[in-house]
Amino acid sequence: MSAAEGPLVVGVDSSTQSTKALVVDVATGEVVASGQAAHTVSSGAGRESDPRQWWEALQEALRQCGEPAREAAAVSVGGQQHGLVTLDGDGEPVRPALLWNDVRSAPQARRLTEELGGAKFWAERTGSVPAASFTVTKWAWLAENEPEALRAVKAVRLPHDYLTGRLTGEGTTDRGDASGTGWWASGTEGYDEEILAHVGLDPALLPRVVRPGEVAGTVRDRRGLPFAKGTLVAAGTGDNAAAALGLGLRPGAPVLSLGTSGTVYAVSKRRPADPTGTVAGFADAHGDWLPLACTLNCTLAVDKVAALLGLDREAVEPSTGVTLLPYLDGERTPNLPNASGVLHGLRHDTTAGQLLQAAYDGAVHSLLGALDLVLDEDADRSAPLLLIGGGARGRAWQETVRRLSGRPVQVPEAKELVALGAAAQAAGLLTGEDPSAVARRWGTARGPVLEAVARDEAALERISGVLRDAGGLLGER
Repeated sequence: MSAAEGPLVVGVDSSTQSTKALVVDVATGEVVASGQAAHTVSSGAGRESDPRQWWEALQEALRQCGEPAREAAAVSVGGQQHGLVTLDGDGEPVRPALLWNDVRSAPQARRLTEELGGAKFWAERTGSVPAASFTVTKWAWLAENEPEALRAVKAVRLPHDYLTGRLTGEGTTDRGDASGTGWWASGTEGYDEEILAHVGLDPALLPRVVRPGEVAGTVRDRRGLPFAKGTLVAAGTGDNAAAALGLGLRPGAPVLSLGTSGTVYAVSKRRPADPTGTVAGFADAHGDWLPLACTLNCTLAVDKVAALLGLDREAVEPSTGVTLLPYLDGERTPNLPNASGVLHGLRHDTTAGQLLQAAYDGAVHSLLGALDLVLDEDADRSAPLLLIGGGARGRAWQETVRRLSGRPVQVPEAKELVALGAAAQAAGLLTGEDPSAVARRWGTARGPVLEAVARDEAALERISGVLRDAGGLLGER
């Protein structure tokens, strides 16, 4: 046995690029072991991954955890949202999963919005207006473009559902991840029969929605896994809901996450319904709501600009009027799925460091523009922004967020918050606690607070002006 004070649990983060596993002491929150293995994502017009890679990566990450993983009493999986996983009658993938950042279904998103009552109908019914990232649009794309594959489908899952199902042998999901599909009704908290009928999806193909705090199942098969047979498996959830659990978020506390995608969100007691489509009205993983805005271009886009310029990602210089909209993968916020990057204001004296800073500014501008819509009337708008994700410890990211937000910024010391949130969810099965209370007991949000600086209104207005004037170049509909 390990020297842990209490029982051990495993929290998993199966993200776009890799799977990470943490073994956590329930009593203290100490991470006693960890492991990580990479995934492959296709390039080109689509973004796809073979789900079997996720399972292999999970096995490898757990192998790296060593003996502590064998002692775990419960496990939970947090995963990338929205991805469409199609399985045949044997539980094998019919085709590679269509990932959240695959924007080929943009035409289907527009058509579905128009065919079923417009944006207001979708916002009121599901909490969100369909965008190319949402699972329902990917199903519609598959129906139009690969009807033979569609006929072979016997089960439809989200990425975290797939891994949970491999662990338990059961088809389950949770309200947090289900709320990002476009076919889960936020008002009734059940699958929407009208939407499913419209897109030709049999509800019998969908997983059972496990309630917060409910056990999804137990580990059924130990092959390739360190777990004892009968180890408890929690419902799991989507990555943003898992990170909210990992922070122990209370309603109104704002989060800005810097990863492959950028997100801003906060827990709310009110069910969101934004007909503009900027805010997705997601559910959280423990009974409240998680209004969220997401951008497709964040750390990877800025790193790409740095690589093109031959610079280290921290080699920024103060910008002097150059604007860069880093929409390298199309964009979701603002909703410009066909966009590419735009550079404006280039001069003879513009330096490479200034161009790089402009990329940071363009990425953060999109996120901050949605923050006021995410926060409800009860939120404290002077509270520190909780800065998380892979970019959160980067000095250039921190200073850009401070300068463009005008708010204090807190950087939690805890790493891997998605996996920690999943671990807190698993711990809740053992202790009966709310997973957010578990995370608060673990002190996961502790970290230094960077004081507020004057908001750079001139930069914000300049970027907004370029965005307004570049509509044709950005593929506005």
